[in-house]
Amino acid sequence: MRTTPTDRPGPLGRLAGVAFRHRWRVLIGWAAALAVAVGLAAAFGGEYDVDYSSPGSDSQQAQRLLTDRFPAQSGEPVDVVVRSDGPVTDPSVQAEVSALLDELRTLPHVTAVDDPYTAPGGLAPDGQTLVARLNLGVDAPEDMPVEDTERLLTAAESASRPGLDVALGGDTIRIAESGEFGGEMVGLVAAAVILLVTFGTVVAAGLPIGVAIAGLAVSSMLAGLVAAVLDVPDWAPILASLIGIALGIDYVLLMVTRFREWRAAGLEPERAAVATLDTAGRAVMVAGSTVMVSMFGLFAMGLSFMRGAAVVTMVAVVVVMAAAATLFPALLGFFGHRIERWRLPIGRRRRGAVAVAEGGHLAPSRGWLRWSRLIERRSVLAVVLGGGLMLALAAPFLDARFGFPDAGNDPDSHSSRQAYDRLADGFGAGANGPLLLVADLPDAGDADALPTLGEAVAATPGVAAVLPPSVTEAGDAALLTVIPATGPQDAATEDLVHTLRDDVIPGAPVEVHVGGVTAAAIDVNESMADGLPLLIGGVVTVSMVLLLVSFRSVVVMVTAAVMNLLSVAAAYGVVALVLEGGTVGQLVGVETETPMPAYVPVVMFAVLFGLSMDYEVFLISRMRESWLRTGSNARAIVDGLAGTGRVITAAAAIMVTVFAALVPSPDVVLKSLGVGMAAAILIDATIVRMLLVPAVMHVLGKANWWSPRWLERRMPQLYVEGRPELFLPAATEQPEPEPVGSA
Repeated sequence: MRTTPTDRPGPLGRLAGVAFRHRWRVLIGWAAALAVAVGLAAAFGGEYDVDYSSPGSDSQQAQRLLTDRFPAQSGEPVDVVVRSDGPVTDPSVQAEVSALLDELRTLPHVTAVDDPYTAPGGLAPDGQTLVARLNLGVDAPEDMPVEDTERLLTAAESASRPGLDVALGGDTIRIAESGEFGGEMVGLVAAAVILLVTFGTVVAAGLPIGVAIAGLAVSSMLAGLVAAVLDVPDWAPILASLIGIALGIDYVLLMVTRFREWRAAGLEPERAAVATLDTAGRAVMVAGSTVMVSMFGLFAMGLSFMRGAAVVTMVAVVVVMAAAATLFPALLGFFGHRIERWRLPIGRRRRGAVAVAEGGHLAPSRGWLRWSRLIERRSVLAVVLGGGLMLALAAPFLDARFGFPDAGNDPDSHSSRQAYDRLADGFGAGANGPLLLVADLPDAGDADALPTLGEAVAATPGVAAVLPPSVTEAGDAALLTVIPATGPQDAATEDLVHTLRDDVIPGAPVEVHVGGVTAAAIDVNESMADGLPLLIGGVVTVSMVLLLVSFRSVVVMVTAAVMNLLSVAAAYGVVALVLEGGTVGQLVGVETETPMPAYVPVVMFAVLFGLSMDYEVFLISRMRESWLRTGSNARAIVDGLAGTGRVITAAAAIMVTVFAALVPSPDVVLKSLGVGMAAAILIDATIVRMLLVPAVMHVLGKANWWSPRWLERRMPQLYVEGRPELFLPAATEQPEPEPVGSA
């Protein structure tokens, strides 16, 4: 095909041509990039440490004061909980407990062990339970080597006997008992199976997997570099890896499909690669940009660990987009002419049976055409049914309970759960979430105010006990431990924290801050609630602008935003239902009613809104291509739905399996994210893209493609769907399409 200078491919197409011709150099370049990333990560990579506190919050100030003035008590704590059939003060029991504590003192990283028989609050009122606080010389539970934590657990297990149960509690113990988890390989294997079924050939299925693995290898190394400069939570690299795998496979799946169509239309491999990147590649870049915009929204939360999670994920997305633009066409240089090789003995087409429709696409199957026309005929009914189903799925989120899961949500077999339950039985539910009141005493004589402060706190409704204050040797700070009457996940405990801060402490003559794990969780939840409207508003607005410029339609822009918000709301409802426990929760390993961590819906929104836009871009770009070619709204909708139904279904199935790989994780946060994102993708690719979007567009008619003339004149022409007419061979005979109804 001859082209004039004005008919040259766009930048992506020209880049694809260069990568195709210089495929060995591109391959060597990616290998070099991986080697450099590995070297930099080994030399400068950081640890996945994170401060979950809210900047400037009262709990953060309490923790800083505690770290400065009480360094021995600021290390990571472990509770040693002993339950005896008889009195724990019995000499024989006391001797066994003392022997256990002496052994624990000798283990690595143990800096201090309280004597429960002399420390305030060490003995429970029932006389059969005691707790000894053990302090570790690490600042965060992730810093404690798992093998050393296991030595603590082994010592506790050895000290247990019939009639004397010993359990260890604390975040360090929970991490050790949860074990390592990696869902990446599970997702890759599942994706490979789906790709083989979708394409039917090993070569076509292998290209998306190859690009995804290359992107995963580079981005996982770069995550360590991000951790060296930002706070990155330990769950962020796992989430970023799965997103990178899912996007890498989905994007290349779309482009492999388009490449096969161009080959069927008669293009040689190099020209087909250029045409693929200049058409489907544009949609991939726009889709990836929407994900980047969504992740930028996490910066609005004002939390350091959210910024770290966002940057790690954005790095994974950028690497995937780079691999799709360069590595994929280079691999086509090696395997493009063999794209149909090594076919599986399933679904094999007879030679010559491939029909090429207008635009160079393969003619869609009769099944997808029948479904598309059914939606056209029953569009109003489809809108009512689809909308009602989405609202029903979202309904459980109205009763969602926010908070941080703790050891009370762990499996019964874990030592952390046993310690949690025994503390609650012996000392009361609040013993699992004590509040730490840290008082600053800059002047001599300020300590005289502590008895009055303690009495005021003890008289506050909701306080079960106040332990005697602990004062530093310099007399410049004091620590009061407050035991609430309710557990750390109870709404009454949150009310107590606000009562102490707003009504009780302001009357004290000294500066006092309320801290502890429970207070910090409350502060983070409130910080996220304050930032959530900014996140949603900013991400939705920027994404709408991007869609407006891409498709030049105000109606498409608004429809896409509403549909994506419905998808996210439905996913929230599914997660809330699962976290209620019961029959549905037990299916995925949630045995008890569990609060929803506040950052789960925040991360889900940022990720899912971007991913939902991916499918919107794939679907609408094919519709708009048909609209520009035919001028028929009904024809455009049917062509777009029938033409992308198979690829979107396959892409969604891959994403669902990749994210579902998180569900077996023992970590409730990862499990919640896995359930929510798998459910959201399934809902989005079925109810929304295959039902609601085309039905609404049929109802709206030609108004779908409307935009004001003044706006039309000022918007740039991006050609997201590409310009396929530049690549269609003139000799290609295109079958006359079947009638699809009126415009």
